[in-house]
Amino acid sequence: MIVVDTNVIAYLYLNTEFTARAESQLQRDAEWAAPLLWRSELRNILAGCMRRKTLGFEDARRIQAEAESQMAGNEHDVDSQRVLELVRDSACSAYDCEFAALALQIGTQLVTMDARLLKSFPKLAIPLPAG
Repeated sequence: MIVVDTNVIAYLYLNTEFTARAESQLQRDAEWAAPLLWRSELRNILAGCMRRKTLGFEDARRIQAEAESQMAGNEHDVDSQRVLELVRDSACSAYDCEFAALALQIGTQLVTMDARLLKSFPKLAIPLPAG
Protein backbone atom coordinates (compact mmCIF):
# COMPACT_ATOMS: atom_id res chain seq x y z
CA MET A 1 0.00 0.00 0.00
CA ILE A 2 1.11 3.52 -0.82
CA VAL A 3 -0.37 6.94 -0.19
CA VAL A 4 -0.92 8.94 -3.37
CA ASP A 5 -1.77 12.59 -3.61
CA THR A 6 -4.78 13.73 -5.59
CA ASN A 7 -2.74 14.67 -8.62
CA VAL A 8 -1.50 11.09 -8.97
CA ILE A 9 -5.11 9.92 -8.90
CA ALA A 10 -5.99 12.55 -11.52
CA TYR A 11 -3.07 11.48 -13.73
CA LEU A 12 -4.63 8.02 -13.87
CA TYR A 13 -7.86 9.35 -15.39
CA LEU A 14 -6.82 12.44 -17.34
CA ASN A 15 -4.45 12.52 -20.29
CA THR A 16 -1.34 14.20 -18.85
CA GLU A 17 2.42 13.95 -19.16
CA PHE A 18 2.36 11.72 -16.05
CA THR A 19 -0.48 9.37 -17.03
CA ALA A 20 1.80 6.52 -18.16
CA ARG A 21 3.75 6.81 -14.90
CA ALA A 22 0.56 6.66 -12.83
CA GLU A 23 -0.63 3.61 -14.77
CA SER A 24 2.73 1.93 -14.23
CA GLN A 25 2.58 2.73 -10.50
CA LEU A 26 -0.89 1.18 -10.29
CA GLN A 27 0.43 -2.00 -11.90
CA ARG A 28 3.27 -2.13 -9.35
CA ASP A 29 1.07 -1.41 -6.35
CA ALA A 30 -2.69 -1.46 -6.85
CA GLU A 31 -3.53 -0.54 -3.26
CA TRP A 32 -3.60 3.25 -3.06
CA ALA A 33 -4.59 5.18 0.05
CA ALA A 34 -5.44 8.86 0.55
CA PRO A 35 -7.04 11.13 3.13
CA LEU A 36 -10.72 11.84 2.56
CA LEU A 37 -9.71 15.27 1.26
CA TRP A 38 -8.73 13.68 -2.07
CA ARG A 39 -12.38 13.57 -3.18
CA SER A 40 -12.84 17.34 -2.93
CA GLU A 41 -9.49 18.00 -4.57
CA LEU A 42 -10.32 15.73 -7.50
CA ARG A 43 -13.72 17.39 -7.90
CA ASN A 44 -11.89 20.73 -8.06
CA ILE A 45 -9.49 19.43 -10.73
CA LEU A 46 -12.45 18.13 -12.74
CA ALA A 47 -14.29 21.43 -12.29
CA GLY A 48 -11.30 23.25 -13.77
CA CYS A 49 -11.28 20.87 -16.74
CA MET A 50 -15.00 21.44 -17.29
CA ARG A 51 -14.58 25.22 -17.14
CA ARG A 52 -11.71 25.08 -19.63
CA LYS A 53 -13.95 22.87 -21.78
CA THR A 54 -11.34 20.09 -21.87
CA LEU A 55 -13.79 17.72 -20.21
CA GLY A 56 -17.54 17.41 -20.40
CA PHE A 57 -19.88 16.94 -17.45
CA GLU A 58 -20.57 13.26 -18.14
CA ASP A 59 -16.85 12.48 -18.41
CA ALA A 60 -16.15 14.37 -15.20
CA ARG A 61 -18.95 12.50 -13.42
CA ARG A 62 -17.64 9.16 -14.73
CA ILE A 63 -14.05 9.91 -13.71
CA GLN A 64 -15.10 10.89 -10.19
CA ALA A 65 -17.16 7.70 -9.84
CA GLU A 66 -14.35 5.49 -11.18
CA ALA A 67 -11.79 7.13 -8.90
CA GLU A 68 -14.05 6.73 -5.88
CA SER A 69 -14.46 3.06 -6.75
CA GLN A 70 -10.68 2.67 -7.13
CA MET A 71 -10.04 4.27 -3.72
CA ALA A 72 -12.92 2.56 -1.86
CA GLY A 73 -11.81 1.17 1.47
CA ASN A 74 -8.53 3.10 1.45
CA GLU A 75 -9.75 6.58 2.40
CA HIS A 76 -8.70 7.73 5.85
CA ASP A 77 -9.19 10.41 8.44
CA VAL A 78 -5.95 12.01 9.56
CA ASP A 79 -4.93 13.45 12.90
CA SER A 80 -5.26 17.25 12.88
CA GLN A 81 -2.44 17.78 15.35
CA ARG A 82 -0.07 15.74 13.18
CA VAL A 83 -1.10 17.72 10.10
CA LEU A 84 -0.43 21.01 11.90
CA GLU A 85 2.96 19.74 13.11
CA LEU A 86 3.89 18.94 9.53
CA VAL A 87 2.71 22.38 8.40
CA ARG A 88 4.83 23.97 11.14
CA ASP A 89 7.89 22.02 10.04
CA SER A 90 7.55 22.46 6.26
CA ALA A 91 6.60 24.90 3.52
CA CYS A 92 3.59 22.76 2.55
CA SER A 93 -0.09 23.58 2.80
CA ALA A 94 -2.30 21.84 5.33
CA TYR A 95 -3.94 20.07 2.39
CA ASP A 96 -0.62 18.61 1.25
CA CYS A 97 0.36 17.77 4.81
CA GLU A 98 -2.75 15.57 5.13
CA PHE A 99 -1.17 13.20 2.61
CA ALA A 100 2.16 13.20 4.45
CA ALA A 101 0.40 12.64 7.77
CA LEU A 102 -1.47 9.67 6.36
CA ALA A 103 1.72 8.12 5.01
CA LEU A 104 3.29 8.46 8.47
CA GLN A 105 0.12 7.14 10.12
CA ILE A 106 0.00 3.94 8.10
CA GLY A 107 3.77 3.53 7.74
CA THR A 108 4.22 3.82 4.01
CA GLN A 109 5.51 6.21 1.39
CA LEU A 110 3.73 9.11 -0.26
CA VAL A 111 3.90 9.04 -4.05
CA THR A 112 3.65 12.50 -5.57
CA MET A 113 5.03 14.76 -8.27
CA ASP A 114 4.62 17.81 -6.02
CA ALA A 115 8.06 19.43 -5.76
CA ARG A 116 7.31 21.05 -2.41
CA LEU A 117 6.24 17.73 -0.83
CA LEU A 118 9.25 15.95 -2.31
CA LYS A 119 11.62 18.61 -0.94
CA SER A 120 9.94 18.94 2.48
CA PHE A 121 9.65 15.22 3.16
CA PRO A 122 12.55 13.53 1.32
CA LYS A 123 12.42 10.35 3.42
CA LEU A 124 8.65 10.02 3.10
CA ALA A 125 7.68 11.39 -0.32
CA ILE A 126 8.88 9.79 -3.55
CA PRO A 127 8.16 10.75 -7.14
CA LEU A 128 6.14 8.61 -9.49
CA PRO A 129 8.67 6.23 -11.01
CA ALA A 130 9.41 6.70 -14.69
CA GLY A 131 7.32 4.43 -16.94
